[in-house]
Amino acid sequence: MTAPSEPPPASSTKGKPGIIEQAKDWIDYRMPIFTFMEHELNEYPTPKNLNYWWNFGSLAGIVLVIMIVTGIVLAMNYTPHVDHAFDSVERIMRDVNYGWLIRYVHMNGASMFFLVVYIHIFRGLYFGSYKPPRELLWWLGIVILLLMMMTSFMGYVLPWGQMSFWGATVITNLFSAIPLIGDAIVTWLWGGFSVGNPTLQRFFSLHYLLPFVIIGVVFLHLWALHTHGSNNPLGIDRKSAKDSIPFHPYYTIKDLYGLGVFLIFYMGIVFFAPNALGEAENYVPANPLLTPLEIVPEWYLLPYYAILRSVPDIAIPFTGIVLMEAKLAGVIAMFGSILILFALPWLDWSPVRSARFRPITKQLFWIFVVVCVVLGWVGANKPEGWPLIIGRIGTAYYFAYFLVLMPLLAKFEKTRPLPESISEPVLRDRGESGE
Repeated sequence: MTAPSEPPPASSTKGKPGIIEQAKDWIDYRMPIFTFMEHELNEYPTPKNLNYWWNFGSLAGIVLVIMIVTGIVLAMNYTPHVDHAFDSVERIMRDVNYGWLIRYVHMNGASMFFLVVYIHIFRGLYFGSYKPPRELLWWLGIVILLLMMMTSFMGYVLPWGQMSFWGATVITNLFSAIPLIGDAIVTWLWGGFSVGNPTLQRFFSLHYLLPFVIIGVVFLHLWALHTHGSNNPLGIDRKSAKDSIPFHPYYTIKDLYGLGVFLIFYMGIVFFAPNALGEAENYVPANPLLTPLEIVPEWYLLPYYAILRSVPDIAIPFTGIVLMEAKLAGVIAMFGSILILFALPWLDWSPVRSARFRPITKQLFWIFVVVCVVLGWVGANKPEGWPLIIGRIGTAYYFAYFLVLMPLLAKFEKTRPLPESISEPVLRDRGESGE
């Protein structure tokens, strides 16, 4: 075998390349990373009709990087021990240079992360981004959501305030509802027979580790995305070069503009209302002997908490025979509300992706969005009276939307005609406007 020859020298008409260009060519010949980046970040063909709803994927990636960087700095100054955790957080706030800023950016970054990811998911639901051939792309996105929930819950425990301690106690105790193995799971999560120092230490370790797992899944998510390309508002595939434009500079500029608007909102909360999304109880040291009046999770987990508490005992009518207690039924419903998203490609078999061309689907989707917001409100209230009734109605609609309405609409809904190509609506509108 003959060794591969070095890349040919640059043409004399272009002049001698500089040191940076020579180094780039030398590396790229042996490991074509720059060629890969040029194709995936610059030349990558993208549907020409993407709008600002497609900004939130890149925003989620940027927030993830912010969370990891600030989290590493916080970990350098945090002590994962029940006797010192609360005081170490106070020290970060008061004694570490710009520690207050780093913590507020990290603390509110969790809310921003969930906000952009939820919008990203709702956009995928509306425009049918879970339909073939993007099923695996959708699944990886749901895996990222689950990892985010685990990471945020464990991070919420670390300040070791009242809400941290009692939130960990209540949420981990839910696993005790699982028959036969529930108590063993709770004991393993705690590292003992109550929430204590082993719990805090293992939660700290996992909270530090899981963001890097998320990065790995994000890489797979992007790989799946670039295999078949982005979906678009019309929900139709690209059919010619006229339907595409290079990712750079068109969408890099759009994403940078969206990033600027997002950072204004994000930093506005950090500087002017840093504790608006938190609980005052968490600024009180954890006390196992004093239970807070209300134990609620962070806002981004409230809809699932509402579903958990809205499910009653499953019983045979008029007999008093209970088939499943409310605690176990609520846990199944809570986890089912997330896991059902994996089944979407097979629950909605309509050939039309985008809800723009499905009038009934569009209306039911916006009702679904309102129901999710209302469930968040229900989760922040006691499970009694009107909040309990509204929570049960909202929970019923949540599951009916996926299990009943989607399959029926896929079979009976009359859809509007699709355009022939992505370019057709753009060219038609220009012609009508006289351009």
